[in-house]
Amino acid sequence: MSNNNLSLKLKLELVWWIASALLVVLILLPVFNVSKVHPFLFSNIIFILVFVTYTRYIFLLKYTFLARLRPIKLFLIALSLPLVFYLISHTYNFQIFLDEQGKQDFFKPEMIKETVSKARVENVVNYVRSEMLFFGVASIIVAILMPFRMVMSVWRTYNTKDRV
Repeated sequence: MSNNNLSLKLKLELVWWIASALLVVLILLPVFNVSKVHPFLFSNIIFILVFVTYTRYIFLLKYTFLARLRPIKLFLIALSLPLVFYLISHTYNFQIFLDEQGKQDFFKPEMIKETVSKARVENVVNYVRSEMLFFGVASIIVAILMPFRMVMSVWRTYNTKDRV
């Protein structure tokens, strides 16, 4: 891969990470319009970033800088199992919290901004529940699929130099 081609692919990767960060902000904006604190903020950000990034790598791998970097692909294969367990545990913790505490305790009264109505808080809690479960389960699915895609890519680049 030429230096110019690698430079373009790294710039494209940077654009994708900026777009992913913007997507995280847009998805979490309704939450921060209602609440001062989100109790599962870190998990939520990880779910969204893993889903977007891994989905992009699964379908658009040949357009990324990873296309010909076998050591990084092998690292992603090795990272997948611990990542899947991490994602499952955080999705499970979120569901356990909702089951034990209930939706009404998701945002404590001191966490809610003063100008927000109870109906809007209820809508945002339902939004957070749906959004967390969607991205949690979706990130688990793509984290399970990722090593298979990486093995296929390593196999293709090992056997032929044309395909990724």
